[in-house]
Amino acid sequence: MSKTKAAGTTRLGRDSRSQRLGVKLFAGQIAKPGAIIIRQRGSKFLAGKNVRRGNDDTLYAIRNGVVKFTHKAKVRFDGNKRLAKVANVVPGSR
Repeated sequence: MSKTKAAGTTRLGRDSRSQRLGVKLFAGQIAKPGAIIIRQRGSKFLAGKNVRRGNDDTLYAIRNGVVKFTHKAKVRFDGNKRLAKVANVVPGSR
């Protein structure tokens, strides 16, 4: 007896859907309240002014304005420093 079926069976072909993470609104683009700026896992980017963090670490705008990215020195738990990227929404026109 054969150990495998005749034809048409395969153990390959399964693949998970991509998570579509990354920056959705870049610097200089206009953000409305609730607009997603960054989808991320963990805190690669930090929430700055007029930006909040969702349950899945997504950063979104809470006010109308223009997206702006800055850097900030952040102290880790072991005392070392890292340069963290901060997403801000600056109210007003370009």
